[in-house]
Amino acid sequence: MRLSIFIGAFAGAVCVYGQGTEPRLRFDDLAATALRNNPEILAAQKRYEAARQRPDQESSLPEPMLSLGYASNGRPWPGAGLGVEPTSNAGFMVTQEFPFPGKRKLRGDIAAREAEAEFQQYQSVELSVLSRLKEAYHRLHHAWATIDVMRRNQDLLRKLLRITEARYSVGRAAQQDIFKAQTQLSILETRILKMEQMKRASEAEINTLLSQPQDTPLARPVDLAPGTLIVPLEELYAQARENSPMLRREEKMIQRTELALNLARKDYYPDYALSAGYFNMGRMPDMYQFRVDFKLPTYFWRKQRAGVAEQAHTLSAARRSFEATDQTLQFRIKDDYLMAQTSGRLMRMYADTVIPQASLALESSLASYETGAVDFLSVLMNFMTMLEYEENYHEEMLSFHLALIRLEEMTGTRLID
Repeated sequence: MRLSIFIGAFAGAVCVYGQGTEPRLRFDDLAATALRNNPEILAAQKRYEAARQRPDQESSLPEPMLSLGYASNGRPWPGAGLGVEPTSNAGFMVTQEFPFPGKRKLRGDIAAREAEAEFQQYQSVELSVLSRLKEAYHRLHHAWATIDVMRRNQDLLRKLLRITEARYSVGRAAQQDIFKAQTQLSILETRILKMEQMKRASEAEINTLLSQPQDTPLARPVDLAPGTLIVPLEELYAQARENSPMLRREEKMIQRTELALNLARKDYYPDYALSAGYFNMGRMPDMYQFRVDFKLPTYFWRKQRAGVAEQAHTLSAARRSFEATDQTLQFRIKDDYLMAQTSGRLMRMYADTVIPQASLALESSLASYETGAVDFLSVLMNFMTMLEYEENYHEEMLSFHLALIRLEEMTGTRLID
């Protein structure tokens, strides 16, 4: 029995096993559901919406104060001495506090920068969730593809076992060859079980990110092309500097702290309050009162000076934090870029050279085994080598895609479908 049916089954990207016409799982559909339902994204969105309400509050005047009262003579109740005594009256006073000019605008601008930073945090959470979702999606695809490889090779090994049993029945093969084939079948089954566990774990992660029950069934992902990385490293650096929510949030925090430092310097200048009042004097002429009150920063050496120093240190820390984030981002981009490059080269080597050569070696050994030119162990070793190379191909494909997904998250640029 010839087993050359194996040759050509590996077509480069995804091996199909029992592929039907059932609907396939698409990442774009998952992403749309996550954007609607994921609680992390919704919480970040609400935090941003809440932060947007603060600029108007911070730039508004303090609430005015209304004072109602009376002054009496001779007796404590209202109206005693009214119209008779010049110090008896009943009236009201309105007081409005005014921050020193420029403070309200600075407070509003500070709150606006905080809202902008919160928006970048919202964008970062969104990218993070979609990145984790895409990673789980690709791991699910990898599990399906690897199981296909193992099932197909399991069928091949069963055919080899039947040939060996037939040769053993006529005295042309040793009984240990049968045991070795059966052992490899059992080993393949254990590896399939591990891939099934990976598939279920990926499905559970996807359901979690979609905020739906853990046992919600998911279809098989669509077949994925290996893909290529054609964007140069310098362009990824530039995209990160322009689009990365992490860097842009740090920039907003620097701007916010610069404004806070200016506000701290203005605290050296006094706030003031204007008051106006009307008092009824009974039969005597009405009385009016106008007043201005100043807050004197008399403790500036321990309060305002310390406040300016605090904000100056905070600004320096914000700038250093931006530098650290930028350097870390550049390292992670280069690390994942090199990983994607390496995995891409290995994929091409496996697909173009290693796997076709291993296929030819296996086909040749199978033909020779049928004629008795080679022993069973040679065929088994060629089979195991071919299986290992196919698994390695899918492992490198997964590593390549995961590296691109992380680059997408860091640069805000779509590199993979």
